[in-house]
Amino acid sequence: MSGPESNNEANNEAIHEPHAPRLEHVTTVVVDVGAPQEVGDTPQGRRRVIPITGGTVEGPRLSGKVLPGGADFQIIRSATFTDIHARYVIETPAGERVYVENTGIRTGSAEDIARLARGEAVDPARIYFRSYPRFETSSPALGWMNESLFIGTGARYPDRVELRFYRIC
Repeated sequence: MSGPESNNEANNEAIHEPHAPRLEHVTTVVVDVGAPQEVGDTPQGRRRVIPITGGTVEGPRLSGKVLPGGADFQIIRSATFTDIHARYVIETPAGERVYVENTGIRTGSAEDIARLARGEAVDPARIYFRSYPRFETSSPALGWMNESLFIGTGARYPDRVELRFYRIC
């Protein structure tokens, strides 16, 4: 057979279903935090700013340290739901820098969220803490971070936040 019908058959053979995404662990970040700065109740919710004072970065694809000077900008929308938006910089042992903008949500029971807000420990298994980080870098060796999507899981402790970041492959 020739003509347009044979071309369509050839084109259909080249079409493949995309593979389901898989996750590749990139790094675990332990972010040291300072005392919350309470802004107060706004039309969006109760606004808090949590200073980022440092931290460590260890993983198969990214290691280094969290530089002081960033912050986590939170809006506590209800007794059970918090919007999280952190911005900070990671520096690798080679001196490469990576800007991190991590947006997510943290939910749990009203009692557990109140304990977190007071700086008390809560079992991370009781809290749903997920995020979608974006990375920017000028490093050619880390350029793949500029061109990938990521997802993260988190756990809040009284003095730190532990995050695990995964590249969506």
